[in-house]
Amino acid sequence: MKILLETERLMIAEMTMDMAMDVHQNSLDEDTRRFVPDEVFETLEDAKETLEFLISQYGSAAGPLVYAVITKDGNQNIGYVQLVPIEDGKWEIGYHVAKAYTGQGYATEAVKAFLPVIAERVGVTEVYGIRLLENAASGRVLEHCGFQTFFTGEGAYHDGVYEISKGIWKD
Repeated sequence: MKILLETERLMIAEMTMDMAMDVHQNSLDEDTRRFVPDEVFETLEDAKETLEFLISQYGSAAGPLVYAVITKDGNQNIGYVQLVPIEDGKWEIGYHVAKAYTGQGYATEAVKAFLPVIAERVGVTEVYGIRLLENAASGRVLEHCGFQTFFTGEGAYHDGVYEISKGIWKD
């Protein structure tokens, strides 16, 4: 496992194929289904196919750049943090912590540490955070990580138009 960075409680590491079961299981909770349905992997095979692609992106500046979030205490794969290209050379942060580990500050800890490291690696000084407005927990993560909201209202999100919030982080 190639570790990108460590925090007090977490390791942020490149994904490996032996993480397929964790990726599959972490994707099945109701929060993933509700807020990022395109990141639900119904079968282990779906998770493996996605992992193969994600692993192929390391060393590329094209992205997406997705890293596992692993607890130091217990060595549990609890989710991911990612930087994903969006339109016009811009990048968006993404993150998910499995339901059993939410509410403990893990997403904030991971995103706060990940942002400056991955932004420098990709060569950007701004990163966007886009969320469904109803996802208040995600809004708190973005706020705690220094994102400034610049839009709230109807907008494109995944495969539809929803009430969303957009924020920006600047290095």
